[in-house]
Amino acid sequence: MIFKSIGLFGRYQDAAVKTTLNHIREHLEQRGCTVLLGDTTHQEIQGLRIGESGQSLAEAIDLGVVVGGDGTMLHVASALAQVDLPVIGINMGRLGFLTDIPADGFAADIDLMLAGDFEIEERMMIKAGFVRQGELQDERLALNDVVLSKGATGKMIEFDTRVLGETIGRTRGDGVIVATPTGSTAYALSAGGPILHPLLPAIVLTPICPHTLGQRPIVLDGHSEIEIEFVESDNERGYIFVDGLDFAEVQPGEVLRITPADRCARLIRIKGHSHYKALHSKLGWG
Repeated sequence: MIFKSIGLFGRYQDAAVKTTLNHIREHLEQRGCTVLLGDTTHQEIQGLRIGESGQSLAEAIDLGVVVGGDGTMLHVASALAQVDLPVIGINMGRLGFLTDIPADGFAADIDLMLAGDFEIEERMMIKAGFVRQGELQDERLALNDVVLSKGATGKMIEFDTRVLGETIGRTRGDGVIVATPTGSTAYALSAGGPILHPLLPAIVLTPICPHTLGQRPIVLDGHSEIEIEFVESDNERGYIFVDGLDFAEVQPGEVLRITPADRCARLIRIKGHSHYKALHSKLGWG
């Protein structure tokens, strides 16, 4: 696979990435690549943008390069997954599970990628929608997770969970996280969920501070269809977040529906990348 036209996505509307982004752009152009700026890049950073090219996303670029953190990577990877384009990340954030190339040493890895010395990981995604008055209202793709939460209140919410139509049980607590293997090292991990290998076909269901201590995280088959019915809350509403972004407010009787997506995110890894070394480094394992 040869990359000739590359979309460069700066950390969302952050002008502070300008110097690093320009160095990467110059490096790519010196190697014969056409570089276009993506929609997350701050308007103060000059350059031709994908939206100004007169072409669709799939026509304009062969690859997305994200300069920032995992939050920007989630946004870009989801957008590019819809047109089957690969993406690679250069880390200017904190942990950087997805954007794992260090910004201060990007050149060697970029050259390896351009020389074809890479692999593509196909990461499963999930699709979230919510049902109101019997009708599906909206849907959105998630690479990390979908969360039903109590929001900014100290009161608990209550919900019923069904998998493939079979009732798992009723939970009262702060909410629930439905995560992909990619998302198992994100919010679900901090809530006590297991770490899954990123290429497993599986979904993690992790309750957030359940009031019944016997309710524990559960790993589901990757083909599972999950329904979470919002039963009640002292403040009469719950909040759905998809990959950390606001998605919808739900009221009693409304249902969050999560299904496996029919497409995947395609993440480029330089050969020699190790998932276990990343865990050791990012999580501080001794």
